[in-house]
Amino acid sequence: MHPEVRAHLQEMQEAEYAAFTGRLTPGAGTVLGVRLPLLRRYAAELAAGMGEAAMEGEDVYFEEKLLRGILIGKLKMDLERRLELIRDFIPVIDNWSVCDSFCCTLKPSRRQLDRYWELIQPYVLSEREFEQRFAAVMLLDHFVNETYIDRTLTLLPQIRTDAYYASMGTAWALAECYLKFPEKTLPLLQEPVFDTPTHRRAIRKLCDSYRVTPAEKQMLRGLLRGE
Repeated sequence: MHPEVRAHLQEMQEAEYAAFTGRLTPGAGTVLGVRLPLLRRYAAELAAGMGEAAMEGEDVYFEEKLLRGILIGKLKMDLERRLELIRDFIPVIDNWSVCDSFCCTLKPSRRQLDRYWELIQPYVLSEREFEQRFAAVMLLDHFVNETYIDRTLTLLPQIRTDAYYASMGTAWALAECYLKFPEKTLPLLQEPVFDTPTHRRAIRKLCDSYRVTPAEKQMLRGLLRGE
């Protein structure tokens, strides 16, 4: 990250918040302790001012990586350049926080969704935990809708993983599919389509949701394997 940007991040650091973030985010590395709303506000300032030059140099701190991901989504650029930066960034994602903030900051237009759909395909079949989570969270954030739901429900089971954060991301996406399209999604919960940990995590997430009726929760609990 640009030295000027790093210096400003260091000015915003909070030691207690750094300790809290470090406990919550395994794999985050060196954490300054800058709150996400402040990072998003700063990213908006950089996008309007310094632009892509803000991302020059290596990232030392967790917040620099987080900020880089946010900037890739916020900076004005053509689609091809953004896709190039996304592909370059995905391999360096090493924790759930950077992954999820990055995915939700990306805001493809309706015309661009097909290109983003193509983008995530190789990461579905990846063996790397956070590449798999990236694919799952991108499906969750951008493709649980009328246009893509059938394709999403076909693609999501292809994420095969024993890794915790990839499994949690897949379960989260599966639960959201059920919440929005229960009739289409229920067959995937009734059959052994997903590995047992991911299946259980999806059902537990649904049973914790206020958007699911008590009767549905009872039915879903009955689908838990081994119970």
